[in-house]
Amino acid sequence: MLATHTQTSLLKPVFFRLSSLLSPRTVSLFPKTKLQYSSSLRSSDRTFAAMVGANAAAGKSSPEHVAGEWYSVPELRLRDHRFTVPLDYSLDRSASPKISVFAREVVSVGKEEQLLPYLLFLQGGPGFECPRPTESSGWIHKACEDFRVVLMDQRGTGLSTPLTASSMLQIKSAEDLADYLKHFRADNIVNDAEFIRLRLDPDTKPWTVLGQSYGGFCAVTYLSFAPQGLKQVLLTGGTPPLGNGCTADSVYKACFEQVICQNEKYYKRFPQDIEIVREIVNHLAGSEGGGVRLPSGSFLTPKGLQTLGLSGLGSSAGFERLHYMFERVWDPVIVPGAPKQISYYFLKAVENWLDFETNPLFAIMHESIYCQGASSRWSAQRTRDKCEDKFDAIRAAKEGRPVFFMGEMIFPWMFDEIHALRLFKDAAHLLAEKKDWPPLYNVDALNNNKVPVAAAVYYEDLYVNFKVAMETASQIAGIRLWITNEYMHSGLRDGGGQVFDHLMGMLNGKKPLF
Repeated sequence: MLATHTQTSLLKPVFFRLSSLLSPRTVSLFPKTKLQYSSSLRSSDRTFAAMVGANAAAGKSSPEHVAGEWYSVPELRLRDHRFTVPLDYSLDRSASPKISVFAREVVSVGKEEQLLPYLLFLQGGPGFECPRPTESSGWIHKACEDFRVVLMDQRGTGLSTPLTASSMLQIKSAEDLADYLKHFRADNIVNDAEFIRLRLDPDTKPWTVLGQSYGGFCAVTYLSFAPQGLKQVLLTGGTPPLGNGCTADSVYKACFEQVICQNEKYYKRFPQDIEIVREIVNHLAGSEGGGVRLPSGSFLTPKGLQTLGLSGLGSSAGFERLHYMFERVWDPVIVPGAPKQISYYFLKAVENWLDFETNPLFAIMHESIYCQGASSRWSAQRTRDKCEDKFDAIRAAKEGRPVFFMGEMIFPWMFDEIHALRLFKDAAHLLAEKKDWPPLYNVDALNNNKVPVAAAVYYEDLYVNFKVAMETASQIAGIRLWITNEYMHSGLRDGGGQVFDHLMGMLNGKKPLF
């Protein structure tokens, strides 16, 4: 039986070791300034070729790398770096279009010139930029005690040639957009990371990588294809499914089970919300067109209401935030006889709750993160259809049952109802049907991994299912696991420096193996 929030480590760490470890997969280093997949006899056997060349003078500005001046936030010094990288690493460097990748270097005040090792942070997503530090706090404060932290905006996010609802309109056809977007997955994020590492560190030493959620998926891709760039890896809620083809079906099947469990917990905490949510569903279903207009022009239907579970069911304080949102769902009746209506406050809160308007890449690319040589074919929708009896909001409201919210899932109807996504509907459909996705993981390389890896596995994680995480962990040689229910998926953010410190302790000898 799992303990409650009383100790830093609730379950003993698990140490996986394969009885026979071979040397890790080697990585080809080409003299040209080119980073790409290089094919061998088998399509599954791919390596990353590192970019080195005359202009790769690490840490100094060049046409490929522009370093800014140091500036300050409380207790931290920061410096901006911009790198010009190929859109498509498989092409000759001169032939590929270029994009910009932004990275922010962060150190504690007074440590600007100290020879500290680098730590690369890979943000969750897909499609989200790195956090913007406003002070020295949380895991960044802890990491800056011993590292130069690199906050890289993954390609297409933040300041890295951002793919926004406006910028993507420059690409006129759905086919061209889909062809462009295929370059914005974990394989090329790792290519970008290696490009940066070889130019940022004067000694081009391997660095530490911290991967949160989808950033952990990217870190496992890194372990698969470019382990020579890694000193050690920390995963927080980010151990991906490794199966061939598209693993989305198995992921969503497991996740729906956890979603049901989280819904039941929510309504036990806030039983008064059962009737409130049913009332909202009935109101939306009875409105003209089956919903109401949101401030941005999106359309809120009962299905759209259910997407509030994406953040509300799986993050720290998500239950509380969701409940307090429902407290102000209705406008007061100021004039006798005025019709009942949903408040502007609530409608705006719904939009602010979800990030599709500001980060559309999350929706467009979401299911592709599970694809290797197979299409997703709107896996979340197909999986939901099999349990329609549990997630039909209108039916649940009519029958007097609790209306269940959804988890981290993207559905095709979103590209009709969400204003910022409508123009990308055709491209999203093309990506959902795309079959020839390149590999993201190499299980043989992971079985023979030599890079120290420590992972926080959250027992009640809504986004990265516990069973799936454990299956993956069994394939990564030498990984050490910290299994806990003290934190939700957002533990790295919520735990101050504790999660980071615990994982580092597992790798530097401060935490015993058993």
